[in-house]
Amino acid sequence: MIDDDFIREQKLAMIKSFSFHDHTLHNWSFKNDNGKCSNIKAAKKYVEEWSAMLSENIGLLLWGDVGTGKTFFAACIANQLIENNITVRMTNFSTVLNDLYKDEDKNKYISDLVSVELLIVDDLGIERDTPYALEQVFTVIDARYRSNRPLIVTTNLTLTEIKNPTDVMHKRIYDRVLEMCIPIKFTGNSMRGNIANSKFKIAQELIRGEN
Repeated sequence: MIDDDFIREQKLAMIKSFSFHDHTLHNWSFKNDNGKCSNIKAAKKYVEEWSAMLSENIGLLLWGDVGTGKTFFAACIANQLIENNITVRMTNFSTVLNDLYKDEDKNKYISDLVSVELLIVDDLGIERDTPYALEQVFTVIDARYRSNRPLIVTTNLTLTEIKNPTDVMHKRIYDRVLEMCIPIKFTGNSMRGNIANSKFKIAQELIRGEN
């Protein structure tokens, strides 16, 4: 007889394979929090108040330096909501643009992308900066806006850059994001830098130990 927990885990794994563009995000969850992300309480609160976030169409704009926990924050929300049977899609615009290039039915792709209860776009601003790419980015965000469902965006851009874009195409995109999302600033030392430093120290100790 197949265990019910095993069936549930298999089902979750299948859902997550659809929900994330990057499989390494599958296990980023609140239970794995190491206390380095100072805003993690806000992530937990967002999940706890999900019904209100959904009904009021309240999204988040997570901005700050590279490696300060923005993606971890977003992935924790995504994984917990998926476990709560909420449909989530977490991706980035580099992936979306590649998918759109290959997909013959672009309207259906965008419709499917924005139809989930929560859409998370990671690393806004790293996608190709061409008129076509920017138009597709706006199309997705505008479609999400019109769906009246929440959007979470992470970006390494500053809030000043987002509020004061230098051209019309970026202004269209960022104005939509600011309409939908509450800004949350991420500060502190880079978590990636801390991990790299830890690995370097371990390597030094191992090398010394061999001599």
